[in-house]
Amino acid sequence: MSIDYAARLADRVKLTEEHLITRMLNIADGLDDVIKMGRGDPDLDTPAHIIKAGQEALANGATHYTHPQGIQPLREAIARNIRDYGGAAYDPDEIMVTPGGQHGMFVIALALLNPGDEIIVPCPGYNPYSQAAEMTDARVVKVPMGMETNFTLTADMIRPHITDRSKILVLINPNNPTGTVTPVEEVRKIAQLAQEHDLIVISDEIYSRLTFGNHKVLPVASIPGMRERTITLSGFSKAYAMTGWRIGYLAAPRELITPMSEINHAFAISTAAVSQHAALAAASGPQDCVEEMRRIYDERRRAICEGLDAVGMRYAEPQGGFYVYADVASLGLGITAGTFCERLLADGKVMMYPGTIYGDHTDDFVRMSMTQPADRIRVAMTRIGEVVAAIRAERAAPADA
Repeated sequence: MSIDYAARLADRVKLTEEHLITRMLNIADGLDDVIKMGRGDPDLDTPAHIIKAGQEALANGATHYTHPQGIQPLREAIARNIRDYGGAAYDPDEIMVTPGGQHGMFVIALALLNPGDEIIVPCPGYNPYSQAAEMTDARVVKVPMGMETNFTLTADMIRPHITDRSKILVLINPNNPTGTVTPVEEVRKIAQLAQEHDLIVISDEIYSRLTFGNHKVLPVASIPGMRERTITLSGFSKAYAMTGWRIGYLAAPRELITPMSEINHAFAISTAAVSQHAALAAASGPQDCVEEMRRIYDERRRAICEGLDAVGMRYAEPQGGFYVYADVASLGLGITAGTFCERLLADGKVMMYPGTIYGDHTDDFVRMSMTQPADRIRVAMTRIGEVVAAIRAERAAPADA
């Protein structure tokens, strides 16, 4: 072929860091007894009553297209669920069910962004937001975050990045990859900034049910003056361990949902019917399963923090989601986070991802997922300590004459 389409695609969506994930997964597949703390995929099973609902739906014929925005009972249940947890009031026609939250990000970008528009995203932050924007030829404006704010976004950090081309502001709360929660008062300040500059806010709240201690998520759309300019993005993957079901949703005013529905229909026609019936059981059924998972993640969180404390590795306080963001540079090993991850996988058989995958402006941090049982996490932390000790010993050894 005269045109290198693969090269054009790689240049357009910047897949280089994604290739690192694939490479590490391939390496891990060739090793025995790897403790995988990389992907954001819960090791916990989808609760039994949700699986049963999916099975019954299949037996009853849920094998066809549905309404492009999702079945009516599910959209009603999502609207109730949003209200029950402090969010804004929505009608069912202001809810759109999507094949996963990540799919929703691309739908939003294609519906609302034009070439030259600017979308403001936290850095580090979940990278598909940037990829989706780049496909529309919009400009991605990254706001660097650091340990001084526990890797949470603030209005003061955002303000200098706003221009007359700014259109969308992304708030990921709790944040992926950092596992931190934006304080309630800071969310209010960010909302005020969005109103002052007429910005649409994408409020990614998919981890909002999984918070620890006294940390709580304030739904952006519930703030006075914000419902009409907010798209709430969430789903069932994380709180209900339903990643493989591929089901998320968007909640927004009709004026925003309507154009996004057309694009969603063109992409997928509708979300899988069986997944929608399973999600209906999740949203309308008993919620004790969510609390049980939250407690399990809390135990794992403490196991990771105790292990990092023992190694002497500093980290952002993990307040929500199921991630810990740890500082490789604080160990004084003289290597990047990316190199550390590859060494840790090869020698310690522990897999985690460097923060550069999520747009971090440094190569100092790694994301550790709480996707292993607590006892396996403790083994992983021991292995990390052994690899760190080996690297230090190598650095201390005298060079050959």
